Amino acid sequence: MAATDGGASGGSGEDAFQTFYTEVKQIEKRDSVLTSKQQIDRLLRPGASYFNLNPFEVLQIDPEATDEELKKRFRQLSILVHPDKNQDDPIRAQQAFEAVDKAYKLLLESDQKKKALDVIHAGKEYVEHMMAQKKKQLKKDGKPSDVDEDDPELFRQAVYKQTMKLFAELEIKRKERDAKDMHERKRQREEEIETQERAKREREWQKNFEETRDGRVDSWRHFQAKGKTKKEKKNRTFLKPPKVKMEQRE
Repeated sequence: MAATDGGASGGSGEDAFQTFYTEVKQIEKRDSVLTSKQQIDRLLRPGASYFNLNPFEVLQIDPEATDEELKKRFRQLSILVHPDKNQDDPIRAQQAFEAVDKAYKLLLESDQKKKALDVIHAGKEYVEHMMAQKKKQLKKDGKPSDVDEDDPELFRQAVYKQTMKLFAELEIKRKERDAKDMHERKRQREEEIETQERAKREREWQKNFEETRDGRVDSWRHFQAKGKTKKEKKNRTFLKPPKVKMEQRE
């Protein structure tokens, strides 16, 4: 409780964050003993495509865990959900295994791990900010400044929900960017194809023009010669013989 209030009132952010995740770790330790089927159900529950955006949530591990702890947790969880161990439900087991594998590989990349940690920190800071605003308003109204999130469990739930919301919003924006980029690449490709087709048509037209040029010239010469002959025949004059008068006899 004290750690929560201290974080909300501007105390040591790092201490409050560590205290918070110590509490979360205790809860995750309790949940980490789920059976294979329960783990598969957890990883494939409705909305899993968004829940599983948080790699720490997928692996049920403290964000402050060491690389060795991360590796150990991955081995434990991957064995639980591996298709070979769940031959009665291999398809869903494979999907769950892929989610675990993806989360683990993401956390092995320092940049990706930092981005995930930034989202988690942002979610906690947002909840603390909202708590401070609520307390300030309650004090202004002359009311007790107790809020629901003063309870560690409710605080954890609030941070969890806000963190999931942030992960989801970032994923939606990423998909929008990808769709926009794909649309732009498609447009550019269509323009390239149209340019190539236009150039091809022009080359074919030029080729046909060159190939038929001699024939057109010969036809034109023939046409001109034929026209000239007709004109000459039209302008040619013929001498008509005089008419012969019949003599009249007396």
